[in-house]
Amino acid sequence: MFSLPLTAHAELRPLEPYMSGEFLAHMDRAREHISPWVSPSFVAGDLEEAAAVLRRHAGKRARDEGGIWGIWLEGTLVGGVLLVSFDLAQGVCEAGCWLEPGAEGRGLVTRAAERIIDWAVTERGIQRVEWRTDARNARSIGVARRLGMVRDGTLRQVFPRDDRRADIEIWSVLAGEWRARGERAAADKAEIDELTAAFFRLFTNTGGLRPDCGRVHRLFVPGGIIVKGGPNQEVHDLDSFAEPRQRLLTSGELVEFTEEETWERTEIFGDVARRLCRYRKSGILAGEPFTGTGTKSIHFLRTADGWRMTALTWDDDR
Repeated sequence: MFSLPLTAHAELRPLEPYMSGEFLAHMDRAREHISPWVSPSFVAGDLEEAAAVLRRHAGKRARDEGGIWGIWLEGTLVGGVLLVSFDLAQGVCEAGCWLEPGAEGRGLVTRAAERIIDWAVTERGIQRVEWRTDARNARSIGVARRLGMVRDGTLRQVFPRDDRRADIEIWSVLAGEWRARGERAAADKAEIDELTAAFFRLFTNTGGLRPDCGRVHRLFVPGGIIVKGGPNQEVHDLDSFAEPRQRLLTSGELVEFTEEETWERTEIFGDVARRLCRYRKSGILAGEPFTGTGTKSIHFLRTADGWRMTALTWDDDR
């Protein structure tokens, strides 16, 4: 079975009928939370109903009329995304989502929806992706906005919902808009990549290079902070971080030092971004060669002068 990583701890996979027991256990955690917003037929109450839900969507997938994918967080099914409809002849599909409360606030639905929308547009030629949601569902509307969708309008009092008739908002993104969004994201990612690489280069003194750690001010917004994790934690402003490293790297005590990324994941949300990366480093300290690895978490802000770092935390492996 294929899976697509969403974060270091979450992945997107097809949700198949044989997973009905797992789906029911998930519904037991999610039922009260999602019931106000989804079709009653989706909120399975027993194993037979759970199997029926997944068979229904598997049938859509077999007919090329839709599909359903689950989000697993640390091995537990916590939600998913679906193509409610998929009309290749008309070039239109509708995407949707659901999520149990314990998994909210991690950006999982947005990332998962991006995967299926990108597939629908770039691989299948869909020209219009719709997102229909109860006008009171602020979280769903937030996802539509983060996906770059435009609100087309509101269908008033479409169907009964508890003691009211629900209004349905229709949001959409067109194929050209989605591709342009991808191009902007690629340009932003390239700038963030270079900004991160420039930070690592600040401390290189291999081959007799003389670093200038004070250039860290050019990479951060004013007031940026750098924090060391681990048992001996440190919190620095830019000067208190740069000055001792400048002395260390130019005094001859630490030579042939270099540090580089070995893995990264970058997430961009409008004018803010965050990057989790692994790194390795090596050098000669007081005549003794050493190597090391660790993790950095970096936050970024788009400014009038381009992307800049706002905060960085690092933790050497022990």
